[in-house]
Amino acid sequence: MLTEKHLDAYAQVMIWALDTARGRKPRKGNIVLLQSDPAASALAEKIYALLLRRSLQPVVRWNPTVRMEHDFYALGEDKQLTFHPPGTKELLGALHGAIHLRAPESLTHLRDVHPERISLATLARKPLRDILDAREHRKLFGWTLAMLPTQAMAQAAGMDLDAYTGQIVNACYLDADDAVAAWREVFDAVGRIKRWLNKMNPKTLRVESEGMDLEVSLGEQRKWVGLSGHNIPSFEIFLSPDWRGVRGVYVADQLSYRNGNLVSGVRLEFTDGRVTCAQAEQGEAFLRSQVAMDPGAAQVGEFSLTDKRFSRINAFMANTLFDENYGGEHGNCHLALGSSYVESFSGKAADLDKRRKRDLGFNESALHWDLVNTRPKVVTARLRSGKSRVIYENGEFSC
Repeated sequence: MLTEKHLDAYAQVMIWALDTARGRKPRKGNIVLLQSDPAASALAEKIYALLLRRSLQPVVRWNPTVRMEHDFYALGEDKQLTFHPPGTKELLGALHGAIHLRAPESLTHLRDVHPERISLATLARKPLRDILDAREHRKLFGWTLAMLPTQAMAQAAGMDLDAYTGQIVNACYLDADDAVAAWREVFDAVGRIKRWLNKMNPKTLRVESEGMDLEVSLGEQRKWVGLSGHNIPSFEIFLSPDWRGVRGVYVADQLSYRNGNLVSGVRLEFTDGRVTCAQAEQGEAFLRSQVAMDPGAAQVGEFSLTDKRFSRINAFMANTLFDENYGGEHGNCHLALGSSYVESFSGKAADLDKRRKRDLGFNESALHWDLVNTRPKVVTARLRSGKSRVIYENGEFSC
């Protein structure tokens, strides 16, 4: 498991991540939600103390146990699945920050739950997420997320717990003399690539790999973003494209655990921006249920690339937070079905109302599911001048 030294470093990194995600440090008296899985309590305690020392107002919420989560979906009536406790909206409307700590003690406990029941609860939570999105757009709120090792996750990834813990330590720079300083260096390096991409301002991307040939239209008023503090670790550089301009075939060779279901060998065909064929070697029925969750679930909300020079993740981790940042030998790209990120809008956040989002092709959905490809690939940008340029090859950006 993580040592006291690692936990201390992790806590400091999470505070840095919260500050970075918000764009500035929370002020004294600001309210910060600390939401944690029970198995992450050791890190939660250290973060709680740091929040108090900064004169913030931490509000602690514990996620349900594995048994409770299963019973919620298996036994809950529709009204229970869609219920919001009194005061929830008021709390979210007053938050200035949130730190989420995940330490799943099971990845398959929901496998016997009908996917539509999970979708019902997910759709009911969307208005709550919209409250936080609106606060974030106004720069009143920032959030971050981290994960701690558990035996269930190590087993799902095919590792013992020590090896799995080592991957987290390595990925999050917890073994550095100064973990926060290490993250600041990565932040600066990723920033240089983002500026290069945004200056280039390509019109479309063509992604070619084994079994995959996908065209992604970036759309108008877009910018590349990444390492914003929202996730630790985070090495991806991504944008939310115009979903209407996605066409071709996308393949996800990396396994994906979602809502207690294991999905592998995903192949998606896109026509005029929508999934017209969804196949999987394993978990195909669940994949199709997610794509049918709502109108936007069959459309793209994000396209991302990870440079292997920054990411020290070189193994499947059975968790999207790490797997979408996989470095390995060839880096990765991932595509997310569902909701888009409005932080990819290059204009003023206040100008991006629902009508403007729709006109620009920003997707909206209760779903956001990252599907990862780790195979060798070439990504070619077609510039607005008509010229083409390879921007990513051999797992690295070409700048």
